Amino acid sequence: MNKAKLITFEGIDGAGKSTHIPFVVDLLKAAGHTIVSTREPGGTELGEQLRTLLLREPMHLETEALLMFAARREHIDKVIAPALARGDWVISDRFTDASFAYQGGGRHLAIEKLEILEKWVHSHLQPDLTLLFDVPLEVARARLKASREPDKFEQEQNEFFANTRTEYLRRAAEFPARFKVIDSNQAITKIQEELREILQVIIDKTVINK
Repeated sequence: MNKAKLITFEGIDGAGKSTHIPFVVDLLKAAGHTIVSTREPGGTELGEQLRTLLLREPMHLETEALLMFAARREHIDKVIAPALARGDWVISDRFTDASFAYQGGGRHLAIEKLEILEKWVHSHLQPDLTLLFDVPLEVARARLKASREPDKFEQEQNEFFANTRTEYLRRAAEFPARFKVIDSNQAITKIQEELREILQVIIDKTVINK
């Protein structure tokens, strides 16, 4: 029985999720798993080209959503599905929850349209675990100011990020078995302790069910 897992990292820009991906990758490798670490939008040659357009170019909201799911379909076909078929564990920096949060919550695209795209692109696939890094809006914004040159999403106003965060938390409440909400305003060591505990549970279940 294939015990491969898809683990996704989510959170508003500035939540600090990407900081913890190397820690999780190392933790899972130490447990004996082969890891594929990837990101969205992106993950494939075509996906990275679409990422540049999506993060830099202004476009119609529905165009943005469609391109996000186009990149995702390619990502699943070329990277995620083959890795899971091999028995590898996939760590993805964002997945479909980000589309619900950003295009749905932040940009107010109808959730029903995103649900149609989700069913079309990957009705057969959902993450086994989604780690949602949550942080107060003012903390996230302060972190962004101290980081790299912002992309078009990072340049959005506070209301956009407040709505994006609200939709993330709504998704977490809707799918509590899949989501684990991490208080990302804690010290990194505290966050890593929490991640270790969460992941140990899924690692132990995998070993028991072999």
